[in-house]
Amino acid sequence: MSEDKNDEKLSVKPKKTLSLRGGGVSQGTVRQSFSHGRSKSVVVETRKRRINKPQAEAPAIEKPVAKPAPAKQEAPQPTKPSEAIPSNLSKGEMEARMRALEEAKAGEEEEARKAKEEAARRAELDERRRADREEQKRREEEAAKREEEQREAAELAASEAASVAAVEQPQRRQKHEEPKVKELKPFERKKPEEHERTSKPKGGNDRRRTKLTLSNALDEGSGRGPSLAALRRRQEKAKRAAMGQSSGPREKISREVQLPETITIQELASRMSERSVDVIKYLMKEGQMLKPGDVIDADMAELIAQEFGHTVRRVSESDVEEGLFDGPDPEGDLVSRPPVVTIMGHVDHGKTSLLDAIRKANVVKGEAGGITQHIGAYQVEQDGQKITFIDTPGHEAFTSMRARGAQATDIAILVVAADDGVMPQTIESINHAKAAGVPIIVAINKMDKEAADPNRVRTELLQHEVFVESMGGEVLDVEVSAMKGTNLDKLLETVLLQAELLELKANPNRTAEGTIIESQLDKGRGPVATVLVNRGTLHKGDIVVAGNEWGRVRALVNDLGSQVDDAGPSAPVEILGLSGAPSAGERFAVVDNEARAREISDYRQRLAREKAVAQQAGSRGSLEQMMNQLQNNDTQEAAVVVKADVQGSVEAIEQALQKLSNEEVVAKVVHGAVGGITESDVALAAASNAPILAFNVRANKQAKEAAQRDGIEIRYYSIIYDLVDDMKGVLSGMLSPERRETFLGYAEILEVFNVSKVGKVAGCRVTEGKVERGSGVRLLRDDVVIHEGKLSTLKRFKDEVAEVPAGQECGMAFENYQDIREGDQIECFRVEHIKRSL
Repeated sequence: MSEDKNDEKLSVKPKKTLSLRGGGVSQGTVRQSFSHGRSKSVVVETRKRRINKPQAEAPAIEKPVAKPAPAKQEAPQPTKPSEAIPSNLSKGEMEARMRALEEAKAGEEEEARKAKEEAARRAELDERRRADREEQKRREEEAAKREEEQREAAELAASEAASVAAVEQPQRRQKHEEPKVKELKPFERKKPEEHERTSKPKGGNDRRRTKLTLSNALDEGSGRGPSLAALRRRQEKAKRAAMGQSSGPREKISREVQLPETITIQELASRMSERSVDVIKYLMKEGQMLKPGDVIDADMAELIAQEFGHTVRRVSESDVEEGLFDGPDPEGDLVSRPPVVTIMGHVDHGKTSLLDAIRKANVVKGEAGGITQHIGAYQVEQDGQKITFIDTPGHEAFTSMRARGAQATDIAILVVAADDGVMPQTIESINHAKAAGVPIIVAINKMDKEAADPNRVRTELLQHEVFVESMGGEVLDVEVSAMKGTNLDKLLETVLLQAELLELKANPNRTAEGTIIESQLDKGRGPVATVLVNRGTLHKGDIVVAGNEWGRVRALVNDLGSQVDDAGPSAPVEILGLSGAPSAGERFAVVDNEARAREISDYRQRLAREKAVAQQAGSRGSLEQMMNQLQNNDTQEAAVVVKADVQGSVEAIEQALQKLSNEEVVAKVVHGAVGGITESDVALAAASNAPILAFNVRANKQAKEAAQRDGIEIRYYSIIYDLVDDMKGVLSGMLSPERRETFLGYAEILEVFNVSKVGKVAGCRVTEGKVERGSGVRLLRDDVVIHEGKLSTLKRFKDEVAEVPAGQECGMAFENYQDIREGDQIECFRVEHIKRSL
């Protein structure tokens, strides 16, 4: 094997140890392991690897190298030639190694020079920054000194102004001009570079150059002064000092704060012109941890406002209705108005017939079954004076409608049939008229009949504290006949006489106010409300708020069906143009603009929704309450959907169904509204599993198809009697049958026998009444009921018999009971289940 001194490989021979010649050689032994547990020690020699510096790392060698002669003199004088230059290198390698060493030394010298220059530059920069800081500090001290001088000069000038008035103007001019000159002095001493930057026209980029950025800080010409905001504050402060104003905290302004029922803390702070943080701090001191968005009530808000030194004015949402119904009118503006008369009485006593005879128009033929279903308002004329009549239904279901009629009237005519006398609805009418505080005129009708007895009517009225004139009272009474028109003129004269005594007056030259008599949804005209104007004049085009609804009056229709432009006091008219059908009995008023009308309407609708939600929540209660009600309540509900032509009919039907309900069965009106039956009504009825009761309305084509598809029953009615009777039958069918027990007889046990396959059989004697097979029995021991069950076997001798009369003996056995003893008594009875009705 040949030897090569440039080869770095290791070569080992068994007998002769190979040696690596040259410097940096070390020798040692390595133990080699072989298979089957054999090993062998081997002598090895290692040499450090030669590392040549790559030519790419060294910079290109330039010919004019700095100080080449000393490098050549130092190169041949190495301290340790064996370490610096190995002896085994060739001549070419030796020269390359020398060049590398020279280049490395030159690079180190260059780096040292650059480091020294960088340190000098940094020291110079630090010195410049220190000088800038000292200059800035000196400027601030000079500015503070100038401010002190200005304050002293201002105080001196103020004291001299009182004694020397002639010198006041120059001093004031000097005081106003001097701060500006002195303020600008420190900024005039600027370096040329700063002067060039600040001399740029307004709107340039000079303000951005004053920001403390890295480039501006390292820039030699950067001298950063006070900001514009600081300069402006300083000038304002100097101006206030020159004017003699105090530089302390400003005087606190007390404000009047409007507080609604609830308000957020942030809104309260805004109304007080305070910081919400200050309000929060105050509440924290009081022990309440709240956020700016939290809602507080008016009482707490008032305490906070007073603590901050403000006055409070409490307002509420209901303030939007303030001034809607104005106070009384001046006495000089009042003029006489027609009386409003309500005809009241029992059903079928001739109220509408009497009004028909007065109006000389056949009104009663238009009513289904001759029964008045709605409130009708009409106006008639007698001796040049007008009288407004309001006809109310007499059926008990229309109690609320009749009550509204009494409240909107001046005089009540109580119609009593001479042949029937005082009836239940007559008494109700008397109570309503007394509650409304209106005088009563008794019209004794049907005087043309043979059974007419007016004295009987007068006597029966005494029981209800209605004293007619013939009986020594003050109530006027007139005997009339609606069929033959007897004494109708006398009745109208009596009404005018009573109106004269009442001195009815109103102011027609003002905005109108009145009462909603009735409302309905007309297919062609939309929501229509029958109103009675109480005072003022209602004009076409007025903006009206009626209950929860509002609108602009598009048309006014009088009782004759013709359109009019205005309606004065006591005039009944129909108004068109409302946003919806208002509830009957609500008041209406004319407002100035649509914005206020919409605001009032929204407020009332919101109140109605909140009230409905509260009632619903109260009826529902918690989950535990619902479970208890389900467990303890056996009440059955009959859900219905009611649709009627007018609002009064809906209310009357709801009240009639409510009267039919009792503890066991309840008629629940899921939805009651005015207008025809629509698909949404059918969908609601399907979801509630309820029939639809239609009163004087019909279903459209889509609703009929939906009802047939979903199997929903729609029942049409034109008379309220029929609707109430049908619902009465439905609720009666839901009642559980009544269990009635009938006593049959007693039997005494004489002896007890044990019979196979039957059990114990009692040998008895019937002591009272009779005993029937299959009847109910009670086993009495010492007059205490031991068992109640059914008689399974009744035998006389060996034959089964249907009954055993008193005095005879028989054998009896009970169903599923064997504990019978001699001497016990048996009570026999029959149980019957009887169908109940309301």
